Parts: sequence; structure tokens; C-alpha cells
Amino acid sequence: MSVELDEVYNFIASHEPFSHLPEETLAALPAQMGITYVRRGEVIVQPGQRNNTLHIIRSGAIDIVGQDNLLLDRREAGLNFGYSTLVGEPESRYYMVAVEDSVLYLLPRSAFEALLAEYPDLDRFFQTASKRVRLAAEEVQDTAAADALRTPLAQLVAGRELVTCEPDASIAQAAQTMDEHKITCLVISATEPGILTDRDLRSRVVAKRVDPDLPVSQVMTSPVRTIDQGAMVFEAMLLMSEYGFHHLPIAGPNGIAGVVTSSDIMRLLQADPIYLSAEVDTATLEELDGAYKRAAQVGVRFFERGASAAETQRLLTMIADSVARRLFVLAVDKLGPPPVPFAFVAVGSQARGEMGPASDQDNALVLSNDYDAAAHGEYFAELAEFVCQGLACAGQALCPGDMMASNAAWRMTESQWDSTFHGWVTAPDGEALLHAQVFFDFRPIFGGGEGWEEMAARVHDSAMVSAHGSRRLHTHLAALATFREPPIGFFRGLVVERSGEYADTLDIKRGGTAAVVQMARLYSITAGTGEVDTISRLKKSAGSTVSEKGAGDLLGAYEYLSNLAMRHQAAQVRAGERPNYHIDPKSLPGRDRAALRDAFGVIKSLQNALSSKYPTRAV
Repeated sequence: MSVELDEVYNFIASHEPFSHLPEETLAALPAQMGITYVRRGEVIVQPGQRNNTLHIIRSGAIDIVGQDNLLLDRREAGLNFGYSTLVGEPESRYYMVAVEDSVLYLLPRSAFEALLAEYPDLDRFFQTASKRVRLAAEEVQDTAAADALRTPLAQLVAGRELVTCEPDASIAQAAQTMDEHKITCLVISATEPGILTDRDLRSRVVAKRVDPDLPVSQVMTSPVRTIDQGAMVFEAMLLMSEYGFHHLPIAGPNGIAGVVTSSDIMRLLQADPIYLSAEVDTATLEELDGAYKRAAQVGVRFFERGASAAETQRLLTMIADSVARRLFVLAVDKLGPPPVPFAFVAVGSQARGEMGPASDQDNALVLSNDYDAAAHGEYFAELAEFVCQGLACAGQALCPGDMMASNAAWRMTESQWDSTFHGWVTAPDGEALLHAQVFFDFRPIFGGGEGWEEMAARVHDSAMVSAHGSRRLHTHLAALATFREPPIGFFRGLVVERSGEYADTLDIKRGGTAAVVQMARLYSITAGTGEVDTISRLKKSAGSTVSEKGAGDLLGAYEYLSNLAMRHQAAQVRAGERPNYHIDPKSLPGRDRAALRDAFGVIKSLQNALSSKYPTRAV
């Protein structure tokens, strides 16, 4: 092999997709290839031109530009272009122009087609995206470093004695056992096991002057919520935070294997920045100032140590929930107890547990049907204003669309919410539909009065039941899900903004993650699953309202885009910049650009499927 051919061989052997070809096949390619030099500004391929060559960029850069002068993608050294005319229509629809002096290797159509015929994997590289999307998503997650929060619970309590007593033992005997072993939780052995905590002794025995000679079964907590011993510390922390637990029994193969306590987790984390999140529970209003911004720093550390975007989003949501609950406590200290039962509900990304560093607030109030505007209106207006402004000071920005409990329009009684959802379901149109899609993501954060959680659950359950059978609503939601198309062109070039604040970047949320969220919401509603978070919605809908393959491909695309967005925002937080979803494709490695195109291609394909299923154009 000559020096020139050897140089071509070494170059193509080190770049996708040729690097996976057998050595003998690679060795034969250079002799079939040509080479050319193009100056900056020279058009290599133009619209309407028949192209019979795969161009491989040896050096320089090539822009792919639409006829309306829209930049679709910028290809750099190691990438290729012109393949759309080799695997699709023979005539180009776009300009391919050099933006730098460039050297190109040229592979003719005959040699290209022979390669595709012999190597199906190479054909799939140019034709489809789903497998490489999932590979990229898994690669991000599988490179996770060991982290304390990802420690299995079984490992955390390994070697620790499980202290128990029988349900017919007296309360006094149980307390003596706890004191003897210096523990704050005692497992009560029974067919339906229970636990007794030091808090139980204070609130259920001492405060109510219960006879300590009574059996402990009368004051223990049973049945108990447990967590599997294979779960991570992180999962236990989220569950304990959500329900306000300080003790969580760990389920093993033969019953309760141990108990993890909030103190266990805090000891594990006290040298870690995430420990700061525990301070929220006792913070003053002044100390809550900037709490969510600090949470973003915590999330960045968590993500950089190997957590996935989904785990990081759940962490940020947990802290946001804690801030809101603490603000409620402070509001009651200031305003007094609520006059009627109510629930403060999160909607949108917080309800789904998918908050990121750039998330703002979306929330509402569900009020008891005993609510009287004249008598109670001022209290709940002040409460909502206190909490929403407190969240804003903490760093969770006010909703630009005023979709917050501080807006009287989003403070309604249970029956009013039922009526509102009924209107959205039976006669969806315009702005109301935009509200409807967000409010189907609905989760209570805190409340007051008897049965507030059940009240919020009834509102959401009723809305989901009504929505499940409304074909008209489904069609409207499909129209919304397909309206924002991914930023890719006809032959999968990346479409970037040409001017303005975000010139030369693409919005990874608008036609990417947000589109998946909308589709997953629709799949869940039509399947009647009742799930709220996007990943669960896709998994539960698979094989029902979306094919197993479609759900899997969409899940892979969503996980990849979410991880890419979190990586981008983590860098912005580290740099002290305001996080956003605008990514410059040129800043990404070649493999990420390919996976990004693939992810958008998957989303576009599923959007097309929805458009075929629902007459969205008639909406």
C-alpha cells in the first residue's frame, strides 16, 4: 500500500462507521476512493443536483443549508455527508457548502452500495437510529462512579443486629428493650409485622397517657411500608422524604431484614454536599433564600458522580418538595391553621418528579367543598402568595404563564376542579387545552385538614377516568404532541437557530424531551394507567397504546436527551450561568451528534405515527 493510500486507510479506520469494518474490507477501500480540495464558500452539492458520492471530511468543515438559508448541520473532520442521496432520493434538496478550506475523500455510489449490501450494520447506521440511541443512553448511565447514595441497603445494614419483640409484650418492655440496645426503632414480630419508634412512644403513649402495661401491638405502626434490600440508599432517602418517615423497614427474603433510619443516611452523607438538603426541614424563611439554587449545585455533584438524569431530577424534585413543605409550616406560623381542608398540588415537571436546574414553578390549590370565598378567600390568597414568593426566593422561578396557586384562577374547590377537568375533556380548545395537558400531571405536596391527600387524589383520578374515554381530547393532545417537531431536516441534519440570542444552537427540549413528555402523557391517558412520570408512562403503555418497540425506542431517546441536557446544564451551573436547553452541536463529539440526530429521528417517527392515528390536522 502506498503512503497516500495508507494515510487514507488509517483515517477511515479511526472514524465511524467504517472503524467497525473488517481489516481486509478497509484495506480495499482507499484504492476505490478519490480525494479533492474545496475552498471556503464553494458549494459541493446544491438542491436538485444528482449526487453519486459519499463525501468524507478529512479536514475542514461543511455546512448543510436549506433553500431558505436555514443551517441544518455543520459537519467537521471525520464526519461525512451526501449519504441522503445514496440511501434515499438521488437528487439533493439542500446546499452542502464548505465553510472552511476542506479536504474530502470521495467514495463512489457503486462502492458505497456494495458495502451496504455486504454489511447490514453499516446500512442501519445510515438508515435508522434506535439502537445507537439506546447504546448512547446506556453508556452515559453505565459509566457511573461508585457513590454513597447508590449503596445497596443490604450493604448499609449488613452485620447489624435486628432487635425485635413479640406483639404481646408490654409497651414498657418494648421501651426497655429499645433503651437497652440504644435504638430508636423496634421491629414487632408478627404475621403482619409492625414497628415501634421513639416518636410513637412520645405521641401515642406518653402524650395520650396510655397504660404502659398494655400490649405493644396497640400502639405500634402496622402494616408498614417497606423497601427491598436490593434498593439503593438514594431510593430509601426519596421514599422517606416523600412520606416524612424517619425509619424504613428493609424487606429481605425471610421478612424484615433491618431498618434504615434518617440518621443512618445523614451519617453516610454528612461529608457530602447533598447533606445540605436535610437543613431545609428546620430552615427559617431567610435561610430558604436560594435553597433551590443550592440544590442545583447538589444535583450537579450527584450527576457528575455517576447518577443518571432521572435520578438527579428526582433529587431536585425532592428538595423542591421539601422547600414547599417548609414554607407551608412557616405560613401557618404566620397566618394560623387553615380554616378548611386544602391540598397544595404541583403540576408539570415537579408533579412528574422531573425537575432540572432550569425548572420554574407550576402549582395550584384544591380546596374543600366547604370553602367559602367571603370567609376563607383572604387566608388562602395570602397562603398561596407566601408559598409562591418563597419558592421564587429559593430559586424556583415564578411561572411565566402565571400557572401558580397565587393566581386565583388556580385556587378551586374539589367540585370546581372536577367541573374544570370535565370542560377540558369534553370541549378542549385553545388556551384551556394548554392548561389541561399540564394539569394531568398532578401530585399533592402538602396540605391541611382531614383527608386532604384523598381529596387531591379524587380530583386527579376523576380527571383521568374522564380523559381515558375522550377521543376528542386524545386528538387535541396528539396535535399538541406533534406540533413541536424535532430540530432535524429532511436528511436528519441538525437544525440550529440562525440568529438571535441562541444563534447556532438547537433547543433540546422544545421538540425533544418536551415532545416525549407530551406523547407519554397521551399514551398513559389512553391506556388508563394513571402514571405521572414520563418513564413509567412509557413503560406502562408499552404494548397497549404504543408498540413495545416504539415505547422502547422513545424511552431510549428520552433518556439520552435528558442526560445530554443535564450534562449541558451542569456545566452552566458550574460556570455560574443561567441553565437552559440550548446546545451548540459543534461543542459535541461526533458520536453525540450522531446519537442526537438519531434521538430526534425516533421522536419524529413516533410523532408521524400519532398523526396517522389521530386526524390532528382537523383540530
